[in-house]
Amino acid sequence: MRFPSISKIAYLSLLFASLCIAGMNNAIAEEINLPELGSPSDQYLTPTDEKRLGRAFMLSVKNKTTVLDDPLIEEYIQNLGAALLKQSDASGQDYTFFVLEDPSINAFAGPGGYIGIYSGLILATQTESELASVVAHEIAHVTQKHLLRAFDAANRMSGKTAALILASILVGVAGSPDAGIAMATGAQASAIQEQINFTRSNEEEADTVGIQILADAEFDPRAMPVFFERLTHASRLYESGIPEILRTHPVTTNRVADALGRAETYDYRQYPGSLRYYLTRETLRVNQFKEPKDAIQHFSSGLDEGRHLNEEAHRYGYALALMADSQFKTAEQTIEALLKQRPQQLEYILASAKIARQLGKPKDELKILDTYYQLMPENYPLSVAYIEALTTAKRYRQARSAAAHALSLRANDTRLYRLVGKVEELAGNQAESHRLLAEAYVTEGRLRAAIQQLETALKMVDGKDFHQTSRIESRLIKIKQAAKQEERKEKG
Repeated sequence: MRFPSISKIAYLSLLFASLCIAGMNNAIAEEINLPELGSPSDQYLTPTDEKRLGRAFMLSVKNKTTVLDDPLIEEYIQNLGAALLKQSDASGQDYTFFVLEDPSINAFAGPGGYIGIYSGLILATQTESELASVVAHEIAHVTQKHLLRAFDAANRMSGKTAALILASILVGVAGSPDAGIAMATGAQASAIQEQINFTRSNEEEADTVGIQILADAEFDPRAMPVFFERLTHASRLYESGIPEILRTHPVTTNRVADALGRAETYDYRQYPGSLRYYLTRETLRVNQFKEPKDAIQHFSSGLDEGRHLNEEAHRYGYALALMADSQFKTAEQTIEALLKQRPQQLEYILASAKIARQLGKPKDELKILDTYYQLMPENYPLSVAYIEALTTAKRYRQARSAAAHALSLRANDTRLYRLVGKVEELAGNQAESHRLLAEAYVTEGRLRAAIQQLETALKMVDGKDFHQTSRIESRLIKIKQAAKQEERKEKG
């Protein structure tokens, strides 16, 4: 007897139910490390469904772990992902790449083009090509629609078997293999074996597509098999016996050999990697130390003994460690030396400005940021720092202008809406502050929260300001309509 097909809503419910199931084990990485979901398919998810699910996914991620709120790191990983995306079947689509502050060596692709990389994985890589290989692999999972294929396979089985297999996919493949096996105990042995084979096939296909993306994007195609092989050999060093990425993305000797064979079809050459990769890596390394003095010792001894991947980046890490220990004068000397070497390196500029602020020189901080902002007004991390400094200095008009320009380049940036909302709040424009906060909520998919903010804004707006009143009312109507549409879809 064949049971009715599992509906889209049931699928979405199972997806988020898997988060709750994983939560029973109190393992944060398992809760958020959802499996890869393919690009939209009209048969299962419309593009609108995919976007809604993606926003809900990101809210869940942020509620359960720490997404790094560092514009420099955010920009770097987004640019790296965008360079790879251009060489994939998803070229032209909007993807969001982000870094989670977690020592686990893992990565995942979520619905709606959200791809997360753990800070532990970045630190485990030794070249930018190795990092790019993981990102390319995750992009390939999405473009090849692997989870949707798994859903289709489960959907063809009997009701009980389908539910168990799908749940095991969502939990087991996602990062809790023991939980996945336990949930699938009642399923047919043949069905389980079929799913295991299917998962291995997914990994091999993602390797093939990912290596092609790597090569086309001018990264080392050999980096993927080399990185996975090194992790496999070093697995005895991990308390769990094996890094999470090898659990969620099973690696076999044949798989590494096949990937290396494909990579060898490309001509060999040197791939030096960008300085920003090494600077990002050392920033994350500093964050890993609980005690700043331990970080200082690590970077100091590394410089003395020549133990580093990139001396300049290691010296930058040393400066950040000194800043974390409030040794700002010494840190200033190190950063100034780096700035002389590379006067337009963004990391050094922002570090210099931060040191000036910490030394009680806000005017010097603003002068540094203003000088470089005039040269690079479209640079996102610089714009964020400049807006924050202008706001602190109560130069609200300039802060609004800089924020407006930044928003013209990033129309859906949550951080920018919150920044300019803060500017309006401090400037005494409460209604406008609530309106902007509503827009921040919209970018996160929190429509009900946005409605509340707009209703509050209406109560605070000057009754004589008909333009602002009309603007808020018009926006409120549109968001209420969108919220009702979502509610109808959720009810099926």
